[in-house]
Amino acid sequence: METRANYVLIGVFTIAVAIFGLLFALWAAKYSSEKSFREFDVVFNEPVTGLTVGSSVQYNGIAIGTVQDLRLAPNDPRQVIARLKLQADAPIRTDTRAKMSMTSLTGSPIIQLTGGDPNSPPLRETPGREVPVIQTEPSALQNIADTANRLVERMDKLLSEENVKRISSTLDNIETLTASVADQREDLRALIVNARKSSEQLSKTLVTADRAVNNVDRELVQKLPELIAKLDSTLTRLDSAAKGADSILNDNRAAIGSFANDGLAQLGPTLAELRSLIRDLRRVSDRLDGNPARYLLGRDAPKEYEPK
Repeated sequence: METRANYVLIGVFTIAVAIFGLLFALWAAKYSSEKSFREFDVVFNEPVTGLTVGSSVQYNGIAIGTVQDLRLAPNDPRQVIARLKLQADAPIRTDTRAKMSMTSLTGSPIIQLTGGDPNSPPLRETPGREVPVIQTEPSALQNIADTANRLVERMDKLLSEENVKRISSTLDNIETLTASVADQREDLRALIVNARKSSEQLSKTLVTADRAVNNVDRELVQKLPELIAKLDSTLTRLDSAAKGADSILNDNRAAIGSFANDGLAQLGPTLAELRSLIRDLRRVSDRLDGNPARYLLGRDAPKEYEPK
């Protein structure tokens, strides 16, 4: 019995040691794994269609990790939080940016990391978050989707019922105009012929006018020296006359001043007397016209004798 008891104890001890060793190995592997990888969050403000847990994460085209978890933001369901598991030595810095990308036309979406100036500090945890957060930037996929949405909206507005009616009405008007033009082909042909003749006549007129302008310009250029000489002589005479007038004014400044002070003062009474004289002369002239004999002789003119 004692021999069997020893065997049982030895077996239990061996099993316990094996289990302990296995647990230690798992813990060591997990510890080593945690030391060789770091976790980051990326908050997307756009749909992440096609992105799944396990999708690749690349840094400038090199795979450095995978997507560990995807979930909606608890405070804003329009945002998507992606938990990334990246290599511990990945150069994730404060200016590193994440965006959605495609490795090929038929491939699944991945997360592409870009940027990361060597002089920028490494990205660390922020207060209130479990892991550091990598900032995002709009992806080419999102830009294409937004552009497509805007195009669809504009096409929808362009092809509205009202615009379709207007386009249909415009086409009807064009068809009517085309039919009217077809009926007036002879008139249009005559109009085109007349326009061509008018254009030819206008060309001849322009040639003639150009020749006349050239002749006028040539004559003007030939006569220009003579005209300049006459103008210079005239200006010289005007300058001499101005100097003479200035000299006369300077020589007679005293007489002009005396006339301005005394002569102009006497001009008013003289004009009044002259006005009175003119009235008297007009009165005499009226009397002479009316009865000159009576005015000159003081009596009426004798009547002529008429024999019976």
